[in-house]
Amino acid sequence: MTVKEHYDKHLADFYSWMVGNFDKEKESFKNFCIHQEIKPNKTGVAIDLGAGNGIQSIALGEIGYKVKAVDFNDKLLQELKDKTDELAIELIKGDIRDVRTIFNSLVDLIICCGDTISHLETFEQLDMLIQDCFNLLDDNGYLILTFRDYSFELIDTQRFIPVKSDENRILTCVIDYFDDKISVTDLLYEKQDGIWVQKISSYDKLRIRTEYVIDKAEKIGFTIIKNENKNGMIHLILRK
Repeated sequence: MTVKEHYDKHLADFYSWMVGNFDKEKESFKNFCIHQEIKPNKTGVAIDLGAGNGIQSIALGEIGYKVKAVDFNDKLLQELKDKTDELAIELIKGDIRDVRTIFNSLVDLIICCGDTISHLETFEQLDMLIQDCFNLLDDNGYLILTFRDYSFELIDTQRFIPVKSDENRILTCVIDYFDDKISVTDLLYEKQDGIWVQKISSYDKLRIRTEYVIDKAEKIGFTIIKNENKNGMIHLILRK
């Protein structure tokens, strides 16, 4: 199953529940940007690649950016639309691999958060995305990437990761490791009319290593401003 099919047929239905309290996560990202002095500069425009339900897009809009929010899932884009209110956020249905054809003018900031870059099919696509972002950024513009480092292989029962649960849902993620990819199975139990129903979907991710992303970014011309591991999620801030 492709990543888009996985989202369209499975994950989008419970994505917002999975990521947790929207306002809390939005404020966390907003404070992260403010602390790092990420703010509108020359163009005042930010691109959010893989915007999902809009946690980062809303935060950037509140900071003062004119946001271009890109995602390929209709349900998540609608959830984001319902939250935009008076903020300057433009919704764009599209694939992050097409960023160079979607946009043709320079921007201050590009972000790709969650584990979105691992959804690319090949490392060549990852290389191209980083290059495309560099080309789209104005001088001293920033690229923020967050992703999971999969260099360390979980084995045996470690591969079964409890993600979230409540009285109506239980979500477990199962990971299988290969040289350049991992296979992810989202196993959801959902209570419907008092009966637990099992829903399963699998898809592949790139097995990304932090050193690879940093090496590629530096060769392209980025300066590494921040490299932090927060609860297993790598946070990189790159400046052109």
